[in-house]
Amino acid sequence: MQHIDNVVLDPPFTLTRASHVVLNVRDLEASKRFYTELIGLVVSAEDASTVYLRGLEERGHHSLVLHKSTEMSCARLGMRVLTPDDIFKAEDYFASQGIHSTRVDVPFQGPTLHVSDSTGVPLELCASMEPCERLFKSYNLYRGASAQRLDHYQLQTDDVSKSWSFYQPLGFRVSEYTYSLTPDEKELLWGVWLQRKGNPHDIVFTAGTGPRLHHFAYTLPDTNDMIRACDVAGALGFAPQLERGPGRHGISGALFVYFRDPDGHRIELFNTHYQHIDLEPAIAWDLADPKRADQWGLPARNQWFTEATPFAGVTPRPPDIRVDPPTLEKFLAMTNDS
Repeated sequence: MQHIDNVVLDPPFTLTRASHVVLNVRDLEASKRFYTELIGLVVSAEDASTVYLRGLEERGHHSLVLHKSTEMSCARLGMRVLTPDDIFKAEDYFASQGIHSTRVDVPFQGPTLHVSDSTGVPLELCASMEPCERLFKSYNLYRGASAQRLDHYQLQTDDVSKSWSFYQPLGFRVSEYTYSLTPDEKELLWGVWLQRKGNPHDIVFTAGTGPRLHHFAYTLPDTNDMIRACDVAGALGFAPQLERGPGRHGISGALFVYFRDPDGHRIELFNTHYQHIDLEPAIAWDLADPKRADQWGLPARNQWFTEATPFAGVTPRPPDIRVDPPTLEKFLAMTNDS
């Protein structure tokens, strides 16, 4: 799949990283308790309808925004751009592509642009945030998993190639990808791991009913904090929300554990992973390889592949990819409840 390594070195504007997630939650206090006492995030600001949180390492005002709502959904995925000029360059670029975008005022953020990608994912491009104190050396404030910083998102999309084609011209590079083989030995693109900040991924797209947010991920100080998160979950009554892990990914090689918050939004906690700065070929994984998802061979439950967070106002669509029966049989065998 030679085209997967095509790199745009001079994109129309400069995106730097995954920045923040805006979630709609039904019980604001329950969600706040989950993210502060278990995940270990810090409250930067709050009012009766919204809580702004950040990781202990983060200088920006927020990486997670919780809005009180009657529905469970994701309102926006945030991407940081380098300068305010990049917001204006992005606006011009999207206009040249026939894509509507809107400049908006968002609390605690500098110039901000709203736009939807090619499959309908609502994005929020942000040039700056009100700075806050980094608290990673304030060890007396560490709670639960002691989450440090937001790292990436993973989404289900009905068309992986279409999603990749939107982000590739913006300078996103593929670190790893998953494929399935057709009966005539051609590769079908099943998933892409895309990055801007120099590690394996800022945003991931895998085939499934979508667009939907599968999970967002925070880094932890070290592996022991992953075990501590599980222990704290048990002590606080969040044990039923432990969905998967601990385990080790094949793709990226990171140790991981996944929780569902009180509304069902999925969050990953993981240790850091390798650098991906130099220009190098993407790593390919066969969908039927069980080590792709977990090096230890532990299968995910069925809900891992069927449940995800809808985007507000966006209707998910079934995936366009069709997998040959032998590969599909192997894949489904890995999704059985363990």
